[in-house]
Amino acid sequence: MAGTDTTRPAAAGTGAAEAPGDLAGLEAGLDALESAGPARVPLRRTLIDKVLPPVTAVVLVLVVWELLVLAHVAPGYKLPSPGAVWGEVTDAWEQGTLLGYIWTSVERGLLGFLLALVIGTPLGLVVARVRPVRAAIGPILSGLQSLPSVAWVPPAVIWLGLNDRMMYAVILLGAVPSIANGLVSGVDQVPPLYLRAGRTLGATGLRGTWHVVMPAALPGYLAGLKQGWAFSWRSLMAAEIIASSPDLGIGLGQLLENGRTNSSMSMVFLAIFLILIVGIAVDLLFFSPLERWVLRSRGLVTKS
Repeated sequence: MAGTDTTRPAAAGTGAAEAPGDLAGLEAGLDALESAGPARVPLRRTLIDKVLPPVTAVVLVLVVWELLVLAHVAPGYKLPSPGAVWGEVTDAWEQGTLLGYIWTSVERGLLGFLLALVIGTPLGLVVARVRPVRAAIGPILSGLQSLPSVAWVPPAVIWLGLNDRMMYAVILLGAVPSIANGLVSGVDQVPPLYLRAGRTLGATGLRGTWHVVMPAALPGYLAGLKQGWAFSWRSLMAAEIIASSPDLGIGLGQLLENGRTNSSMSMVFLAIFLILIVGIAVDLLFFSPLERWVLRSRGLVTKS
């Protein structure tokens, strides 16, 4: 009994002595986890995860396309082979017109989108923050967003004529409602606690809008920007297909219409692919990095 009694205090003393050391080790481990930066992803893994899947998908589409052509599921004038479409690419490149087709549309689309951004952002803020304006204009913006952009082409041609102003008017009418509604949705999702904290710190009026409302509404605003670009690009293609004039030049939409007029499916496929490639490129080069930055800034994803 006596030996047992002397052993227990010793064990208790040992545990008490080891507890601070264990806590210190635990704290050191947590500090190491917090301070450790993300491991560098090997190039091979990046190629396998991000490059190989889309390349594989493209190859599969080309293989299936070629098999359909070889099986004669449709006449050649309805379903051209990948080689025939590639021939259109090489011909346009050799004639020096390929980049001109792309740049004519890209320049109009980007400039129209920037104009829509300048107009739609303050409009969205006013609609979101001023109740009478929201009650008056909010339903109109929602209605304009659901209206097909192609419906604006005939009145724009009649009002403005066959010129670039008509193109930009159609783009603005298609993109501004999407940008404004996206910002309104983002502002509606700002927690009231943020607004109260901002007012407590003196961030009121324009200062509160810039330092509190806009950063908090950024995810919804970014979604509106992506949708606004999609509407800008589709509106421009509709305007270029319907309105044709030597003064307007030949963009991708006009190239598509020329292919239909000449009954050249290879030219039609070329125009479709170029329109698709431009849309994908803008998303990958601009919107995807911006979206990842927004998510990382909020701790929703880790940097890879």
